[in-house]
This record gives sequence, C-alpha cells and structure tokens, in this order.
Amino acid sequence: MLDPQDLYEWDAKGLAVVDLALAQESAGLVMLYHFDGYIDAGETGEQIIDGLLDTLPHQLVARFDHDRLVDYRARRPLLTFRRDRWTAYETPSIEVRLVQDATGAPFLVLSGPEPDVEWERFAVAVRQIVERLGVRLSVNFHGIPMGVPHTRPVGLTPHGSRTDLMPGHRSPFDEAQVPGSAEALVEYRLTESGHDTLGVAAHVPHYVARSPYPDAALTALEAVTAATGLVLPGVAHALRTEARRTQTEIDRQIGEGDEELVALVQGLEHQYDAAAGAETRGSLVAEPVDLPSADELGREFERFLAEREGDA
Repeated sequence: MLDPQDLYEWDAKGLAVVDLALAQESAGLVMLYHFDGYIDAGETGEQIIDGLLDTLPHQLVARFDHDRLVDYRARRPLLTFRRDRWTAYETPSIEVRLVQDATGAPFLVLSGPEPDVEWERFAVAVRQIVERLGVRLSVNFHGIPMGVPHTRPVGLTPHGSRTDLMPGHRSPFDEAQVPGSAEALVEYRLTESGHDTLGVAAHVPHYVARSPYPDAALTALEAVTAATGLVLPGVAHALRTEARRTQTEIDRQIGEGDEELVALVQGLEHQYDAAAGAETRGSLVAEPVDLPSADELGREFERFLAEREGDA
C-alpha cells in the first residue's frame, strides 16, 4: 500500500488550535463524520453536516487530496458559465474541521464526497488523523429507507463498538450483506484497530426517502448529542422547525391523494403498531399484516406526486 499520509495535508494553524484544545480536553475529542454519495435516505447525514458547518464556528485542520479520491466523470463538479466565460467552480473537498458547540467545547467534523477509490488507504489515513488528533470517539450517521410510516417516531439502528451509548434501541436486523461504503469501512477499520466508534442509522419512510426528511436528521442528531455530550441547540432548533413544516406538507399531500395511497400509509401504521405491541409483550413476532412492498409504495407515492405536478 502506498503511504496513506500522501492522501492528506495538515493546516498548520488549525493543527495548532487542535493541540491547544487537546491540552484542555484531556479525555480527547469527538469526531463526527459523514460522506456524500452513499445511501442517505432523507438526506439525514447531509442535513446534520450542513447544519453544523453553516451555523457553528469552525476551522480547517486537514484536507484530503480530492484529485486522487474523486472520480469526476462519475460525479461531475459544477462549473458556472456567465455570458462568455466560466466564472466559478465548485471544488470537491474532503476536510477535517475543528468546530465549537454552543458551550465552546471543541469537536471535529470530517465530511465531503465519498472517495471513489483507494478506500483502504483512505481508512488508514483517517485512522492516522484520529490518532494524531486524540479522538476518543468517532461517530457517523445516515438515513436508511424502511417500511415505516411518517406518522410514527423515527426509529434508529446503532452500530459500531459503542452501541451502549444508545441504550433502548434494538436493531431490526440479524445479519445482512449490503453494498459497502467508505463510511462503513472507516468504522470497521477503526473498530478493528481498537478505536471507539458509533454509527447512527435513522429509519426513513420509503416514500420520502428521496427528499429531505428533517425528522430523521433531528432524531439522529439528538442521539448523537446524548451519546457525546455535545450541545447543539441551534442546529436542533432549525431541524425541528423544518420537520414541522415537512410533516404538514406530507400530511397535506397524502390527505389530497386517492384512497389507495391513504390505505398504503395506513397499512404501514398498522404494521408499525403491531410490531411495537409485540415488542411490549416481549415477543418479536408481530401480527401478520398484508402490506405492499417498498417498491410498490414508492411507485404509488411518486405517481401521486407526478400527477399533482402535472395538474399544477
């Protein structure tokens, strides 16, 4: 393997600030991380990262070489053309930043597009950064599409080496093989090398998985703050406000839909309540419910929205 240190460079000023913060935080720093490009139903992880970097003070600490990690033809960066020339270019950036929460407590954020290549080398590079910056816990978060209704609380699946930090959340999975991601590989390799990790997967209703779903981002953020002790009221407030607006809009669209669409959502509610009741009774076997598949539900909702747009 080529030297992982060639994949990133330190920002001298930012690194000095981290070292100063470490002198005051003897237990070590928390690092939150999320990469764009993999499954992130409801834009759960993206909304959290945007909320953190848009509202909290932060400083660059390290930058990865995006030219080596990003396949531009697979995800073409945007160029702005104005009249007779190119005027702007959105450079992909995979960066580690030092952020301060509402109390001034420092933590790290690693974000950017998911690397397209050299995942193993990238994972080693992240481990080196974790060790150099004294990270005590690395936390990732994203949304996964599930057969759940938007009218019920968002469920969570914790994973990693410190699932004890999220008590009361039982995984609905026993064993499954899924397409991999750089985010998951980083968690796996960090755990393998003895570093504490926590992953938070929010359950997003299939029929809104392609649109921002602030309820999922808010629930995931609250789990992260409970597990880490970070204080992020501004980010939570913005997500809570947007979640109310989004829920109202979803209810309006479903209320104006046909009976078949309403029945689909009610079927998911029935399934959710039956499973919740079975868990309360100590049984993992819920009452049998005849429900449409996720694909059928998604197609029906997309057809409804398309018809609404066509009538507009």
